[in-house]
Amino acid sequence: MNIELSPIEARVIGCLLEKEVTTPDYYPLTLNSLTSACNQKSNRDPVTDYSEGQIQDAIDGLISRHLVSDESGFNSRASKYQHRFCNTEFGDLKLSAQEKAIVCVLLLRGAQTPGEIRTRTNRLAEFSDVKQVESVLEALASREGGALTVKLPREPGKRESRYQHLFSGEVDVEAMAAAMPTQRSTSDERVDALELEVAQLKQQLAQLTERVESLLS
Repeated sequence: MNIELSPIEARVIGCLLEKEVTTPDYYPLTLNSLTSACNQKSNRDPVTDYSEGQIQDAIDGLISRHLVSDESGFNSRASKYQHRFCNTEFGDLKLSAQEKAIVCVLLLRGAQTPGEIRTRTNRLAEFSDVKQVESVLEALASREGGALTVKLPREPGKRESRYQHLFSGEVDVEAMAAAMPTQRSTSDERVDALELEVAQLKQQLAQLTERVESLLS
């Protein structure tokens, strides 16, 4: 895969993918609409406060890489932008509606569990259950043309692993996994310290009880 996006470029592409489906009457998007979409308070993580100048710079960079196009007409008052990220006659990246929906929410919200992804894609595509989401995620992770997603090591105390997109560079899963035992061992050390403290308190209580009983006898 030869697409690598900065955080702001990932947000721009994610918003264009989302609005193409959810608000087709207002798509392509003007700079003002795209800036508002990028800084949306809902369905975004992190919530941002990009300026129009920052978004324009990101758009210009994406246009130069043929990932976004300016679709404004000759007499248009404002430029309008649409993605050329996937499913175009000029690009190699072809995604199903389900794959596109998953990529979209990963671009907009970062790493998520299959359960979270299913909930957040409800306006973009239909999934019968979480297992179907997992199946599509695994297909994206094992594409012949290059993986688009990766399964992250399950965090301590969490029931599900999260998945992350690979459009902003590779993820060192082995390094993340190696860091997990350190987190668990720190927790174990705290438990051991508490257990030692409780044992010491019990011993002190037993000694006090013996003294009281000897005084009363």
